[in-house]
Formats: sequence, structure tokens, C-alpha cells
Amino acid sequence: MQTKTREEDAVRRQERLGLLFAALCTLLGAFVPAFAKFTTERADAMFVAAITTLFGGVFAAFVLGIRGELKTLAAPGLRLYLAVVGALGTSLAFFLFFEGAKRTSAIDAVVCLQIEPLYSLFAAWAVLGHRPSLRRVIALGVLLIGIIFAIGGGNYAPSAGAWLLLLTPLCWQLSHLVALRRLPKVAPQILAGARYVYGGGILLLLWLLQGGPATIPARAELGRLLPLLALQGCVFSYVGTLLWYQTIRRLDLGRATAIVVPSTPILSLGAAFVLLGEVPTLQQSIGLALVVSGVFLFVTAPRAIARRRHQAFLRRESRPEYAE
Repeated sequence: MQTKTREEDAVRRQERLGLLFAALCTLLGAFVPAFAKFTTERADAMFVAAITTLFGGVFAAFVLGIRGELKTLAAPGLRLYLAVVGALGTSLAFFLFFEGAKRTSAIDAVVCLQIEPLYSLFAAWAVLGHRPSLRRVIALGVLLIGIIFAIGGGNYAPSAGAWLLLLTPLCWQLSHLVALRRLPKVAPQILAGARYVYGGGILLLLWLLQGGPATIPARAELGRLLPLLALQGCVFSYVGTLLWYQTIRRLDLGRATAIVVPSTPILSLGAAFVLLGEVPTLQQSIGLALVVSGVFLFVTAPRAIARRRHQAFLRRESRPEYAE
């Protein structure tokens, strides 16, 4: 009985930490769409993506260097998967995200990114075995109704930017699955570092191959833009990613996604208004309210990992060799 209590207490502690990291991740994530729109209005989207990621990569390398962990990124058996994580989760995702953000409003960008729980639910079920409960399926339905209502309507035709943004979360989810499936014992700071060191290197190379230097803004504009790109790369991107990996170490992927992704728009509206003066329409507001309702249903559903661990613990306890 005492062993069971200790295990349950440990699970609850990890869950509380996961929820804390998820909250911090949400807070930082609230500024991401508005900042992306703000910066891509002032420079080429590929330039913004490459330099933002480069700042994140340099900062990540600095942090890992201080910790004596930088060489882990090149460790045999890890480097290939870490490079894949960086290519999917940062290089491809950031290309789609910043190109999409430039072509839409910040509020549209926020709404489009809410498709991520759909990818998360099916990916976690198919690859990680996190079978969703009926309540989670219903919650996802509410989320999708909210998304469709917010961006739908008789006069709505998805722009090229919207389609790019709708694909962006798929890259993030594929990256998370590689990390959870192939790199389960790799520390969050290594995964976050790989995202930006490898991802930044790939994006920088692509930018250069596309004649990137020709897209550099004039000196005066560049001087105003670089501090924003540094903030976007180091804090909103790298630190946000580090918090995300700390979250999914403690919460199952479907639940973590449903907490962070749909909760972010509520705070994002404030960031979009302050930075860009954007105000949501009534239709968008109702849609986001439905999204929040879906979040509540999802996060109050049973936790997939906790349920699996508890069942495994009960099976262990039922075996004679574990009897006291």
C-alpha cells in the first residue's frame, strides 16, 4: 500500500510540474503569432525565419556549452535523429509558419494553428498507443467546431498563407513523435538545442542558396529589426521549445497539446491588439470560446500515461514475486 501511495504521489508531482511548464509555454506562445506577423511585415519571411532560428541556435549552443553538453548533439546514434527533429520541428515548420504569417493576419494565424490537437490525437494514438477516451474525442469535436466557426463562413476562402499555417503543426507533431519514440531518454535541453542548432543551420543554408543576402533590409531597418529577431529566436522560440519538452516529459502528448495550443489564442488576442491593433470579429470570438470549452473537456479527461502506469503497477502487484 505504501509503495502504491509513493508511486501515485510521484505521478501527481510530475503532473503538477508538467502543468506549470505548460502554463509558461502558453504564456510565451501567446506572443509568437503577433511577433511573426510584426517582423515579416518588415522583412522577407525567409530572412526572418533564418535569422530568428540562427539566434535561437546560437543561444542554445551557448547554454549547452556552459553545461558541457554541446558535444551530445554530435553523439553517434543520436545525431541523425536530432537532425531530423531539427529539420521537421524547426526548419520546415518555421519556413511554413513565417511564410504563412506574412500572408495572413495574426488572428488568422492563431486560429489556423489550433488544428494541432487533431494531428496530436491521431499521432499519439497511432504511434505512441495513447488511445483516446470518448470524452477526448468529444472534446476534439468541440475544438474543431470552434476552429471551423472562427475561420469559416460563407465568404471565407482560405488563403495560401492559411494553408501553410494549417500544415505547420503537422511538422511540430512529427518532430515530437521522433523525439518521444527514438529519443525518449534524451534530456529536454538537448532536444531543444538540437531543434535550433540543426534547424538553424539548415534554414540558414537554404536562405543562402536562395540568394538570401539580397533580402537583407536596409541598415536602419535592420538595426531596428535585429533585437526583435533575437527576442523572437532566443525567448519565444528556444525557451518556449525547452518548456514544451519539459511539458511532454510529464504529460501525454495529446493532453499537453490540447492545453498549450488552444489556450494560447486567448492571450494571443491581447498581443495582436498591442503589437498590431488587430481586433477579433464576433465570429472569431465565438469560435475561440468553443475552443476554450474543448480544452476544458480535454484536460479534465483521464490522463493516458497515468492510466497506463497505474494498470502496469496493478499487474506487478498481482504477481507472487512482488508480494510482501
